[in-house]
Amino acid sequence: MTDSVGDSDDRRVAVVLGTRPEIIKFAPILNECEKRGIECLLIHTGQHYSDGLDQVFFDQLSLPEPDYNLEVGSLGHGEQTGQMLTGIERILLDETPDVVLVQGDTNSTLAGALAATKLHIDVGHVEAGLRSFDREMPEEINRLATDHISDYLFAPTEESRQYLERESVGGEIVVTGNTVVDTLYQYRDVVRRESDVLDEHDLQPGEFYLLTAHRAENVDNPESFEKLLTGVARFAERTGRDVVYPVHPRATSGLEEFDIEVPESIRTIEPLEFLDFLCLESEAALAFTDSGGVQEETCILGTPCVTLRYSTERPETVHVGANCLAGLEPDDICDAAETMVGKSGDWPVPFGDGNASERILDTVAAEEETDVEALEAPT
Repeated sequence: MTDSVGDSDDRRVAVVLGTRPEIIKFAPILNECEKRGIECLLIHTGQHYSDGLDQVFFDQLSLPEPDYNLEVGSLGHGEQTGQMLTGIERILLDETPDVVLVQGDTNSTLAGALAATKLHIDVGHVEAGLRSFDREMPEEINRLATDHISDYLFAPTEESRQYLERESVGGEIVVTGNTVVDTLYQYRDVVRRESDVLDEHDLQPGEFYLLTAHRAENVDNPESFEKLLTGVARFAERTGRDVVYPVHPRATSGLEEFDIEVPESIRTIEPLEFLDFLCLESEAALAFTDSGGVQEETCILGTPCVTLRYSTERPETVHVGANCLAGLEPDDICDAAETMVGKSGDWPVPFGDGNASERILDTVAAEEETDVEALEAPT
């Protein structure tokens, strides 16, 4: 990404990512780096190892191939994070970037931040300050640890900034908005032109529900998984609509291992490409999810959402009326869905104006200018 339009910036940036949400949320930052002529080293951990969840997103978002792919794949938390840490450290020692950007709350995020900070390389955490206040979620541990070792904390909202200030983090806090808004604003018109997923699956806009479920606490627990499916199916049957469920590989493993029968009203399909999934999110009457990213995306797209969890690190979606926490009990899922279905989607978007990536890179560039001024200042 070095031969680009614009004045070249000497500050070298490395981006560490490994999952579908990270690819989507880093896309506008990578594009902005290219626009500004900033040299950007792209390190892929391989945390998502399926082409359906990985390479196709690079292709559809017109992103460059990673400079490195560690191909770590699916392992236990400790082994996976350890292999990432070892691989990222080796790359950073060879490449010596000035700042490493990580995003969100995955094991890739934690490994990238740890590797960089131990080598005294600045760390910028994109989407800092999210809190579910549920330490049983491994993602919450990753968020907390990453925030407290980062030099730049790019908070998506005022609420996330306040959480960081209460914890007295040491880095510089900048409210930028969420880069997912940048991505959705940039690609929503492309969806209308290029996606034919509705025709492929014989779906009518506003006449189906969307389900995503992949979190370990849901799909690795047979009782939780069955209750989740029962609640969603019960509401679908009550309202006479089908549910479309693109099944994550982890969920597929759970269905097979626990011999769980998916109710007839829930139609399982293969994982979708980015543009097709975005189309389903846009056109569904209601989304059921345990994904933080889907909570954000549906809020931005104006689709009502029911979250199949007992806590959320995206409370802004609840505050504006776009989302409702249901938990996993079937009756509670039905009650939450009844509350949300039919909402108009005219709530305010709480995640910024679509210019988060510019603010993030402005901050990184400003630090370089400060450093240069300090070196040139008279003693």
